[in-house]
Amino acid sequence: MAALRSTSRLVASSRPLFRPAVFARSYATVDPVAQAGGYASTKTVPETKTSTNQDPNMSENPRVKKFHVYRWNPDQPTEKPSMQTYQLDLNKTGPMMLDALIRIKNEMDPTLTFRRSCREGICGSCAMNIDGVNTLACLCRIPTDTGKESRIYPLPHTYVVKDLVPDLTHFYKQYKSIKPYLQRETKTEDGLEHRQSPEDRKKLDGLYECILCACCSTSCPSYWWNAEEYLGPAILMQSYRWMADSRDEKTAERKAALDNSMSVYRCHTILNCSRTCPKGLNPARAIAEIKKLMAAH
Repeated sequence: MAALRSTSRLVASSRPLFRPAVFARSYATVDPVAQAGGYASTKTVPETKTSTNQDPNMSENPRVKKFHVYRWNPDQPTEKPSMQTYQLDLNKTGPMMLDALIRIKNEMDPTLTFRRSCREGICGSCAMNIDGVNTLACLCRIPTDTGKESRIYPLPHTYVVKDLVPDLTHFYKQYKSIKPYLQRETKTEDGLEHRQSPEDRKKLDGLYECILCACCSTSCPSYWWNAEEYLGPAILMQSYRWMADSRDEKTAERKAALDNSMSVYRCHTILNCSRTCPKGLNPARAIAEIKKLMAAH
């Protein structure tokens, strides 16, 4: 779209429109060596003995599980990112990965940094890569197999603010660029709200539930390589949400903004986005619907 494209490919490649705020930040990638277990942990932090309200029905035998967590501190820019190992007794830990992270921070290592808020899969704050899958830590259950170690990274191919916190500045700038709000000039006759039929309202199901956690966009190879111009699955699904809304009167303008080779057509239907969405949505289908609308005019 015009607001996101440069006049020249050469200029676009050398002068990206949305520059990261801090150029020295570490770039988060899921290292295949790390996934294969080749990372040497810098430090192993065993569980500390603390008083907790343990369920009397739980087994008294400890179920110790190892968690390898990505660490990087911007205050120490010369030090490379590393994996730090923590050990927790699952008998004393909640069932979700976020429970483990909160317990690590509260009882073992207060320097560990991550985002979290609602703990109900609504805010999208705790999006991260857990055991190779982009998901929400509050919705991801801890594997009960203590022999299998878990690895936790920030979202792939994002600039890291610190530890598990990705910089989503560019992501939100792209979201703002699609004008994600109702655009309408015609007023209702009675001066009340803009109503729509139940059939038209049903068309928005599977679209409005998106919480902008960025799990889908950061799992998309096309977005990894073309993030300056390609909008990515999450933003395109939000764009289609307004195209499909019967109350919006700017569908033609919205399509015109996407009528270029990069904004939407970088999607190659790999379907990583639909596979990884923690809310069970289908961004790939929304992108396909946009392409159908673009071909219709």
